[in-house]
Amino acid sequence: MEALQREIADAAVFEDEFRFDPEPLTNPLAASAAAATAETDVSADSATSQPTVVGVDQSFLTNDAGDQDRALSAVVAMRGGEVVERVHAVTDLETPYIPGLLSFREGGAILAALESLAVEPDLILFDGSGRIHFRQAGIATHIGVVRDVPSIGVAKSLLCGRLQGETDNLSAGTRVAIEADDSVDAPEGTVLGYAVQTRQYDSPNRYINPLYVSPGHRVGPETAADLVLGLGGTYKLPEPVRLADQYATEAKHEFLD
Repeated sequence: MEALQREIADAAVFEDEFRFDPEPLTNPLAASAAAATAETDVSADSATSQPTVVGVDQSFLTNDAGDQDRALSAVVAMRGGEVVERVHAVTDLETPYIPGLLSFREGGAILAALESLAVEPDLILFDGSGRIHFRQAGIATHIGVVRDVPSIGVAKSLLCGRLQGETDNLSAGTRVAIEADDSVDAPEGTVLGYAVQTRQYDSPNRYINPLYVSPGHRVGPETAADLVLGLGGTYKLPEPVRLADQYATEAKHEFLD
């Protein structure tokens, strides 16, 4: 599995390679202007001119003994800030939990859910790591390469790498580079991604931790950070991932009732 991850990393493209203009997604003002233009231009098909951004999150189901035996992948597709489709898929867990090898445990459910989408994703955001990974092949990279779709990893904790600055009580919009160290199968000093502060409290007595954002495939690290900030709402997580997380909880109840 580790050898396959190295092959995945070799196939991954850690720079911008989009089939759409990412600027409206990274710049809310540009997005508003584009929407206004689409409304006034009768030749513009506003339903299809904007990229489809997909959020992916995972949940797990247990058997009668209380052991996790199935993975549930929830996928939410958005276009122009609106949800256009939601799907989920459940597959059996065939690989034990091993840090750094989660794509082999959870990837089947994710691929099954993505296959059932009627819309075609232009960009996929994962609740998990991309290039910030021991072998530069987190779940966002693995699935991004398999599907050959631009992808971004959005993790809540730092798996590996070295922060190039303090991350305590950062102001919203701040980013801190994360570079490869000797725990990562990459030249030391390679920028793997960024700690991105999407939201912050006004109070000096409490603070929100940053997200750890990295390119999965066909996205550069700076653009990945820009996109996560641009796709944010009023919550810490970018909206596609937040809604996928919410939908994963909702879909899980179908199997608990």
